Amino acid sequence: MIEFETPALVPADPEANTTELLVQRVAETPDSVLFSLPTADGGWSPVTTREFHQQVIALAKGFVASGIQPGDKIGLMAKTRYEWTLIDFATWFAGAVLVPIYETSSPAQVKWNLGDSGSIAVILETPDHFARFDEVHPDLPAIRNVWQIDLGDLDKLVAAGTDVPDEEIERRRNLAVGSDIATLIYTSGSTGKPKGCVLTHSNFVELSRNTAVALKEVVLDPNGASMLLFITTAHVFARFISVLCVHAGVRVGHQPDTKQLLPSLGSFKPTFLLAVPRVFEKVYNVSEQKAEADGKGKIFRAAAETAVAHSVAKESGAKIPLGMKLKFALFDRLVYAKLRTAMGGNVKYAVSGSAPLGPRLGHFYHSLGITILEGYGLTETTAPATVNLATKSKIGTVGPALPGVAVRTADDGEIEVKGVNVFKEYWKNPEATAESFDGGWFKTGDIGSFDSDGFLSITDRKKEIIVTAGGKNVAPTALEDPIRANPLVGQVVVVGDKKPFISALVTLDPEMLPVWLNNNDEDAGMSVEDAVKNPAVLAEVQRAIDAANENVSRAESIRRFTILPTELTEASGHLTPKLSIKRNVILEDFATEIEGMYSGAPATEGHSIVH
Repeated sequence: MIEFETPALVPADPEANTTELLVQRVAETPDSVLFSLPTADGGWSPVTTREFHQQVIALAKGFVASGIQPGDKIGLMAKTRYEWTLIDFATWFAGAVLVPIYETSSPAQVKWNLGDSGSIAVILETPDHFARFDEVHPDLPAIRNVWQIDLGDLDKLVAAGTDVPDEEIERRRNLAVGSDIATLIYTSGSTGKPKGCVLTHSNFVELSRNTAVALKEVVLDPNGASMLLFITTAHVFARFISVLCVHAGVRVGHQPDTKQLLPSLGSFKPTFLLAVPRVFEKVYNVSEQKAEADGKGKIFRAAAETAVAHSVAKESGAKIPLGMKLKFALFDRLVYAKLRTAMGGNVKYAVSGSAPLGPRLGHFYHSLGITILEGYGLTETTAPATVNLATKSKIGTVGPALPGVAVRTADDGEIEVKGVNVFKEYWKNPEATAESFDGGWFKTGDIGSFDSDGFLSITDRKKEIIVTAGGKNVAPTALEDPIRANPLVGQVVVVGDKKPFISALVTLDPEMLPVWLNNNDEDAGMSVEDAVKNPAVLAEVQRAIDAANENVSRAESIRRFTILPTELTEASGHLTPKLSIKRNVILEDFATEIEGMYSGAPATEGHSIVH
């Protein structure tokens, strides 16, 4: 058993709750811009810390006037937007507890989250969200208040609360202490029924205060730190960072539509980003295919190779040869500068989580002047347990334990966490809670290892390790991540449990498919159904799989693959909201295609060349 602990940098305050973070921010910088709201002309309108605080109190009064009592649960189903954090803090100031619901949740999931939590009110954003809730409303008799953001219901709440005295809000916001429940977040349910994680006020307060010190170079930029948030705030990762930004005084903008991400980055000009690896892959792949279409594909690939080599040499401390310096300077003008500009021009750091980024992309962005700080955590750890630091990061790892957190690996390699970030319990589920702890240590279900400096690397999910018929243990993500980096590939799911060899289900990226086809002298209008049988497409997927196979032993290599004529999406029920694959669901839904790889040879199957 190997253990690393980073002592807390900030003394704990067991009496403090999350409202203190905003009250303290108002006291320190009342007139600084805390949020920027998008305007119709593509610009941004400022909201100061004082204005945000006033709006929070006004909405909290509305909740009080509507009958919300301290401890009551309020469901929230909305995209990433300013009002999400406004509602979050207003709920805390009213003494209540927020229960986030993913904006993509099905009616059955909405019913489970609201019913299991005992929510008595719900805030919805759009008519579509209301329709999904309305379908199950008869099964939720406890829900007595239904508010819809798009109908102006937040303004109506504010108007209704004008007679509630300030003293009542002050009384309510001081009721909770650190050990009390701050929010109830349901796990994404990739391995069964979602469980409600009870996160406490201390989880947010102590983690925010310690992380702000550990990542001070990121959140305390001398010219003003700013972040454009586009991943869903219903997920603990974005939720925690939103709270951290209020505590640290970081200016935040929101853009839930990833198709509008590049224009928004250009106008907002953030200093750091929060993203999942798929976003970084997309930016890279779109840039590569655009260069290919312009006849500059060769230049882009050479630039990418130079960027990676330059970063590897720099990180190792080796002397960079003159030839590489000159090539790097040339490509910096031709390629890297354009990419930096496309991302707003000011991005210095990016915090990445939820899946491994991979060394290639880490080194590529590092050479652009963007340090991607990979971190690791779960809902149960209030998001981060470990994260690379601006002062010391190692590409390919998820960094050391955050201050106030201890991380260890058990004898079987399972990662266990203890500290200020670990949740209290699973809601109304003492059996699951007991199973998840080993003497105060939370068992994550992930497999990992440390280097001598305490930097953690994630190997795989304990439950997802494949054991072939020959008894070989195979970590699927080691194969999936490099294949998924190919611009043509949407998703890849490695299979082969109790089978004689490893195979893979592959889907094509619908956005990149026409671009790739056009760049490779194929019909850009080709349907996905035809593309899965196209020899050029099959050959490209084959190349991606063969490249991944080079990193593993023959027994672990993918021997066959099938390209599915469909997408694996959150809407189809095959991905979680943070875009992780629901392996069990996929294995069940595509059992016929999987069996086909072991018994027959469908047209869309490839046979990998293995060493």
